[in-house]
Amino acid sequence: MSPLVVYYSYSGTTRRLAEDIALITEGDLRELKPRKPYSFSYNTAVKEVREEIEKEYCPPLIKGAETIENAEVVFIGSPNWLKTFAPPVLSFLRTVDLSGKTIIPFCTHGGGGFGRMIEDYKKECKNSIIKDGIALKGDYSFDELKTWLDSNL
Repeated sequence: MSPLVVYYSYSGTTRRLAEDIALITEGDLRELKPRKPYSFSYNTAVKEVREEIEKEYCPPLIKGAETIENAEVVFIGSPNWLKTFAPPVLSFLRTVDLSGKTIIPFCTHGGGGFGRMIEDYKKECKNSIIKDGIALKGDYSFDELKTWLDSNL
């Protein structure tokens, strides 16, 4: 059974990581798209995101919140935004039933690793198995990712 690789990407960095994970694992890709995209201005986007994260706001998704039936393993990826996952990921976690699924988090970051993401996944996915996952900077190598996946799956 193929894993499902779910991700939100603002700039394309997390998308590239998701595509590489799907390629290596022969997984199916699912992009999360909020109804209202974040600003193209990075500083404005940071303000928008900070407000959403502080309020635990779940932006409506126009793509990605479909049910998951066949996948037993779900990779979920996001950029590290303010030490947690992007609000569209929170929307996904609160919309889709992940009970009994194995969740493997992944993130891209500029130096903050997962921040508190793993704890936040455990809080949101109480009936799922949460694995340690992988946090990579945007300049990661494909071989580094493949080595990690080969030794952790």
